[in-house]
Amino acid sequence: MRRDYKFVLGGIYHVCNKSIANFGIFKDPTNAQRFIKTLQHYNAKLHPGRYSYALRNKVDEDLRILTSNSSSLLKFLAYCIMPDHYHILVRILQDDCLSKYINDVENSFTRFFNIKFIRKGPLWQSRFRSVRIKTNEQLLHVTRYIHLNPTTDGLVDSPEDWKLSSYRGYVEAEEILNNLTEISIKNPVRYKKFVENQKDYQRRLKKIKKLLLE
Repeated sequence: MRRDYKFVLGGIYHVCNKSIANFGIFKDPTNAQRFIKTLQHYNAKLHPGRYSYALRNKVDEDLRILTSNSSSLLKFLAYCIMPDHYHILVRILQDDCLSKYINDVENSFTRFFNIKFIRKGPLWQSRFRSVRIKTNEQLLHVTRYIHLNPTTDGLVDSPEDWKLSSYRGYVEAEEILNNLTEISIKNPVRYKKFVENQKDYQRRLKKIKKLLLE
């Protein structure tokens, strides 16, 4: 992605990035939870400086969905934190904010990680990647892809078993789907079926791609 890329106000984007050398920066759940809280902390027009300076020592147990309000930069539609990378699906609520937001989040987590593990240097493989979502069909398929990541990689058998994801919020709480006006499937049972019917196919597809590349 070019550095002068213009993100569209109101646009929906699938954003992801990977750790350098596929390092398992999120294998420890406490590190992954820290990253999720960092995503939340910087999602405000007037956040109180660095996350490390904020008095937020308690990690919420309910990580089903990230919240937003009138002062938020982004609306989170879906997320999944994997051992060596992350996915977020967001709608832009404030003009010209996404690049700075991701930069703040990634730099904050890098500082935290480097201090914790007494290391130096970059933590991310490259600049984040993004794809604009243009249709409802594409949006649904991207949420499914994001939520199936843990099963595709063989980390769990059911996407519900992966706590570092918004999937449980989709299938356990109807009010969450109702609040996500962008998602056309409003019934948790229907959404669960929509996702999990493709679980084995997505897993097989990854294996096929791996065989073709080796």
